[in-house]
Amino acid sequence: MRVAIAAFFCFSVGSLHAAPASTDETFDTCESIRAAFRAFHGDAFPEGKWACTDGVLSSVPGKRVDLITRAEYEDFELELEWKVAHGANSGVMYGVTEAGTDTFWSGPEMQINDDPHHPDGLQPKTSAGGLYDLIGPTRRDLLKPTGEFNHARIVSRDGHIEHWLNGVKVVDYEWNSAALRALIKETKFATAPLFMRSRKGHIALQSEGDEVWFRHIRIRRLATGDTASAASSTTPP
Repeated sequence: MRVAIAAFFCFSVGSLHAAPASTDETFDTCESIRAAFRAFHGDAFPEGKWACTDGVLSSVPGKRVDLITRAEYEDFELELEWKVAHGANSGVMYGVTEAGTDTFWSGPEMQINDDPHHPDGLQPKTSAGGLYDLIGPTRRDLLKPTGEFNHARIVSRDGHIEHWLNGVKVVDYEWNSAALRALIKETKFATAPLFMRSRKGHIALQSEGDEVWFRHIRIRRLATGDTASAASSTTPP
């Protein structure tokens, strides 16, 4: 009996100190993607404007409607893979509110772009991986050839934001820093009252009417003490 009690006690104590359950949300099937995303200013997944086949989400050429997550996120790690058609442009926004007319008027954007064939690729601040129109990526040699998938990662924790492209951190900034707010004043966002007002919001996938594909979408909610920035620091296979 004593052995059984001791075993039960050890199990109970161990359970109290067990690692918390995973908060990962993985969207790698069309069913899960359609359930997790809806149209900006809409209630449903916009069939006919976005499509999904075998777990790969794609925009329909010529149709412009952004997708947003049904849930809102504040401290999070987002990972996904993206590719674009020749000359195409897109983006991933975060901290998005539907109080504005477009996703980009509230949420800062990790740029998605076919840099070799799109005018935005001529300027660092509007090139792939950068914080659109504000901070250019630290490296411009990381993109896969046009039409191949790239791995993107965004980490938002306690106001510190990181953009990663193909395993390399290319943008690093503080949400409320004086330096960033000074940069905003030099852009079209200076007069946008909702821009970067709150870190908590929807995550958006942009459609500019070009063809863009997303797959292996994963969002992990972060708690104090999480070390997401230390993970995935090398190019994924």
